[in-house]
Amino acid sequence: MACDLTRGRKEACLDAVGGIKAVYFTDYGDLGTISKTDEQITDLTGTFTAFKYELKGTNSFEQTINSSRENGTTFFEQTLSITLKKLSKEDHKEVKLLAYGRPHIAVEDYNGNVFLMGEEQGADLSGGTIATGTALGDLNGYTLTFTAQETSPAAFLDSPTTADPYDGMASATVTVTEGTNA
Repeated sequence: MACDLTRGRKEACLDAVGGIKAVYFTDYGDLGTISKTDEQITDLTGTFTAFKYELKGTNSFEQTINSSRENGTTFFEQTLSITLKKLSKEDHKEVKLLAYGRPHIAVEDYNGNVFLMGEEQGADLSGGTIATGTALGDLNGYTLTFTAQETSPAAFLDSPTTADPYDGMASATVTVTEGTNA
C-alpha cells in the first residue's frame, strides 16, 4: 500500500533556527518541467528570472495539513507572510503585479533550506496592507500574505547556494535579480 510508513525519527539536535532570509518570485509557468525525487526538486528545465526580496524581522512560512477522512482527501495549505519596509511607487507597482499574478515562490530559511511554494498551482497574494504608520516608530511599508494549496508539502530545492537558490538545477537557465533599495 502506498500509505505505509518508511522510517522513524529521533529527537533532533538543537541546531536549527527560525526565520526567512529571502524569497524569490518567479512568474507562474516559467519553471519548465520539474523533476522530483521524493520531496526534493532535483532539476528544472525552464528559462526564467527569479526576483529576490531580502527579508529581516517578522516573516514566516507555514504549511497546514488538511485531511478529511469523510472525503478521502488531503491537501497542504502553504502560507507566506512577509513585511517589506518603506513605501515607494516602484514597490506599489510590483505589489500590484504580485496581486494580479500567481507566482511560484522559493522560500529560503536561515538553515540553508529552500522550499518551492506554489509548485503546481502558483501562489496567490491573498491579503495584506499598505501602511504609512501613525507614530514615528510605526511600520511604513507593506505586509503581504501569500497562500497556495498543493497536493504535497513544499518540496526542497536540491543543492541551493547562498548566491543562487536554483544553483542545483542543471537544466534551468536562471537569472537571479537582486532587489534594489526603496
